[in-house]
Amino acid sequence: MSQNEVGVQPAQTVRPGSLAAWRMAARPHTLTVSLAPVLVGTGVAVTVGGFHARAAALALLGALLLQIASNLANDLFDFRSGADNAARKGPPRTAQLGLLSQGQLLGGLVAVLLVAVCVGGLLVELGGWPILLIGLSGMVSAVAYTAGPYPLGYHGLGDLFVFLYFGLAAVAGTTFVQTGTWEPLALALAIPVGGIAAGVLSVNNIRDLDTDAPAGKRTMAVRLGPRPARWWFALQIFGGFGVVAALILGDALPLHAALVLLALPHAARLANTVARHDDGPTLNRALGGTAKLQLLFAVLLLPALLLPG
Repeated sequence: MSQNEVGVQPAQTVRPGSLAAWRMAARPHTLTVSLAPVLVGTGVAVTVGGFHARAAALALLGALLLQIASNLANDLFDFRSGADNAARKGPPRTAQLGLLSQGQLLGGLVAVLLVAVCVGGLLVELGGWPILLIGLSGMVSAVAYTAGPYPLGYHGLGDLFVFLYFGLAAVAGTTFVQTGTWEPLALALAIPVGGIAAGVLSVNNIRDLDTDAPAGKRTMAVRLGPRPARWWFALQIFGGFGVVAALILGDALPLHAALVLLALPHAARLANTVARHDDGPTLNRALGGTAKLQLLFAVLLLPALLLPG
């Protein structure tokens, strides 16, 4: 798949060490996975009357920085492990192509984490020690996903990591830093948001089945196998609709939260695509489509949170 298919500059036109190379490593087209949970968490804060604009903005910046750090670490350490090689079906990575050296990527990773520490300090002033724990564990996990003595992604824990940090921590943490309370609605809505975020990773891992297993990368897709991994993906993207339906029936959300059903056709197309294809270009498009599904789901939820009826 060419880089045009994921919305970034074609790799063959990128100069080593250039801004475009750093942009490729940061993968800005994936960052909606950080935006969606912050939108939902902020929506819950509005619902309970605790909206805090500065806290919401800092939460978004912190989430984006941790995702960029994870992307840089993934580029660096997957190259070192041999998981990123010429046989890979996914978009080329900067270390793999020699566009950024391992030293440059490591330096960039450290710089992003240092900025994240500064942002985290401001968030801790607002939210106290729970935010400190979320921030520190998030930074460790961003790197430990592909690095360290027990890389999470190499032991089938990637889906859990994404669900926890792009679901529970991001949604409920965003609400907490604004309201000072752990809202049950935020915890409930973290399930669909985190589930779809984990679905983004599932598509990535289904696509990379042929190269991950030989490199010793035992992702959930490798552990489950091709067909069960596709059913797991379907559960991740469809399960959230059931959660919202249950919240409506339980009067935790107003009836117009059913607007999220408008995203069902998109989810169905994605499930069908992932079930029927294993080529890189198609699955790369499905990966981007799953990230868009998460954002669409969040945006369709907002009217029920901002105008609770």
